[in-house]
Amino acid sequence: MRKLLIVVGTRPNYIKVTQFKKVADQQFAGQFDIKIVHTGQHFDKSMADMFFQQLDLWPDYFLNISQASPNTQMGEIMVRLEKVITEKFQPDVILVPGDVNSTLAAALTAYKLGITLGHLESGLRSLDRTMPEEMNRILVDEISDYYFVTEQSGLDNLLKEHKPKENIHIVGNTMIDTLVAFESEIASKNTLEANGLAKDEFILMTIHRPATVDNQQGLEGLLSLLRDIPKDLAIVFPIHPRTLNNIKKFDLESEFEEIKNLKLLAPQDYFSFQNLIHHCKMVLTDSGGIQEETTFKQKPCLTLRPNTERPSTLTIGSNTLLNFDKKDILEKINAIQTGTYKEGQIPPLWDGQATQRILKIIVKN
Repeated sequence: MRKLLIVVGTRPNYIKVTQFKKVADQQFAGQFDIKIVHTGQHFDKSMADMFFQQLDLWPDYFLNISQASPNTQMGEIMVRLEKVITEKFQPDVILVPGDVNSTLAAALTAYKLGITLGHLESGLRSLDRTMPEEMNRILVDEISDYYFVTEQSGLDNLLKEHKPKENIHIVGNTMIDTLVAFESEIASKNTLEANGLAKDEFILMTIHRPATVDNQQGLEGLLSLLRDIPKDLAIVFPIHPRTLNNIKKFDLESEFEEIKNLKLLAPQDYFSFQNLIHHCKMVLTDSGGIQEETTFKQKPCLTLRPNTERPSTLTIGSNTLLNFDKKDILEKINAIQTGTYKEGQIPPLWDGQATQRILKIIVKN
């Protein structure tokens, strides 16, 4: 029996690992003992219980690290994770998804303890080393043994970096596995009725990156854009607590409230948010994962960032990368409304079977 330890620290990365235990039980009976560690890098108990209950997957170990600087958090993760490994569960393989600080800390722990390391979403690159996530991706791939790749760019990048080809595996996207597995639960949510919305008559917006929401100039630029979006489209904005705090900090609450077609919502649970994606006309975002979710759902997505580490969503999918230029954004919104926007396709192997492929590879090796 192979002992597999999966380490996550944020909600988006938790979504990428929901099917491992289920697939192991159903298709690899007796071949895996899988445990999940949640570091607590991003942890809100008021949201967590609902989140874990919805996805029917509770972590086996909580590290409960403190909210502190990245260095302090990573140090705590390494110390506490080593204790889990040496005292509670001695894995044959450690699997880390994504690019957050928990990913790098867990990868370093595996490396120092001589444990085989697999990286989910390996090879993704924004080519912007000012982003902490970019350096995390690069460093994790430097010490990984298995490279589990979601798209062609990941393979190309790893080969350019001289990673051994025999260890690189294009497996698809485990985030899509979760979407497929919970399709009926997502469809059953009544987000339209609950929020007074009509299908295909609203923009879903998620903006949370510091460059936009952590300073007054960025928030005022967002206000200017929102004021000029056609009034026949509602703008649904599940708002990040940090964003809301900054709106209050810069005394901009009343200006957001004056935008009549803007609906500010509390952060949404996973099923409700995916239901909003399903029913919206388009998405405005600066998120990473939402670019992939909208591509799978073939929903127009405008990503307000200077770069992306997920280029297949641009070249194959329904995503368009835009700097925060109001004129360009409004032109794309108009193209979507008039039906002249591009039609995206679903990338290869984004079919809900990525988890199965990964476990097959681990069994084979």
